[in-house]
Amino acid sequence: MIDDEFEDQDEDLNEEQEEGSEVGKREKLHLVVDKRQEPLRVDKFIMNRLEGATRNKIQQGIDEGYILVNEQPTKANYKIRPGDIIVVYDNRPPDFSEIIPEELPLNIIYEDEDLLVLNKPAGMVVHPGSGNYSGTLVNGLAWYLQQKGELDQLPRVGLVHRIDKDTTGLLLIAKTADAMQQLAAQFKKHTVHRRYVALVWGDMDDDSGTVVAHVGRHERFRKKFAAYPDGEQGKEAITHYKVLERFGYVTLLELQLETGRTHQIRVHMQSIGHPLFGDTTYGGDRIVKGTVFSKYKQFVENTFSIIPRQSLHAKELGFIHPTSGAKMMFTSALPDDLEEALARWRQYTQHTRLNQL
Repeated sequence: MIDDEFEDQDEDLNEEQEEGSEVGKREKLHLVVDKRQEPLRVDKFIMNRLEGATRNKIQQGIDEGYILVNEQPTKANYKIRPGDIIVVYDNRPPDFSEIIPEELPLNIIYEDEDLLVLNKPAGMVVHPGSGNYSGTLVNGLAWYLQQKGELDQLPRVGLVHRIDKDTTGLLLIAKTADAMQQLAAQFKKHTVHRRYVALVWGDMDDDSGTVVAHVGRHERFRKKFAAYPDGEQGKEAITHYKVLERFGYVTLLELQLETGRTHQIRVHMQSIGHPLFGDTTYGGDRIVKGTVFSKYKQFVENTFSIIPRQSLHAKELGFIHPTSGAKMMFTSALPDDLEEALARWRQYTQHTRLNQL
């Protein structure tokens, strides 16, 4: 279930939960309730059978969808019945001893004895999980460190945070246990500088603003997340945005995170009516704003084909070096697919304005 060592991932949850891959769901416990079992709350039943588990942790796992009864989400007060199948998943990254090293291209932009920073491409899952046991960034990282003779010293998987499969940009990896502990503490205290660039649907009313709404698992669709402005569910989430460029029907934004909740930017932007362009999970893969003309529809469809993913890039990452105490700041250029999509929107906007003169 959830491990306190890791804060919720970034947009990066890091984890592409709707595709069942990035969370790294691994079975931790599989139980079939005995036919002689008397009715008992499922949280108490699991606590009696899972060594070291606390009731709070079990309830958290239930709330976040890591405990299923008969392949369905459940509630802590559910009374188990004979024949019920209970599965408890573990979302913690696997130990490197479980990882198969694979030679994969890694765009490492900085490395020293304590950490490395790399630029993740679109389409690469961060770490192995259900349905993705190879070809992930961690598989490639294991091979890279194995060649250097540093694989054994890496703490667990070394992931300080994660970003979604189809989000591009900067990712920080710890190479020692001390570095992992110190960097994870910075993320937990929200002192890490993280700035993203995103193309969203619609013309923003204001040039800058802040979205404050708890982010938690969706009540109906357990692989998605939702915004809860009243704070009745989920965890506190704060996203600041600033308009970089307007294209009439879409807007290029710079976003800075105060918190790092799963799918935070994607959920927050959807909640205010501006889903990310191309986001298949949160409604950005259809025409949200624009005209009814067939030429416009064709233009949008062609642009979708250029960037068939959420238009989100982790552009800046800043933190305090765990050993030297120096301020570290890294910047990543926009990926080619996003640059091409922006060029097309600029051209379309300019052409539209000329026709209106």
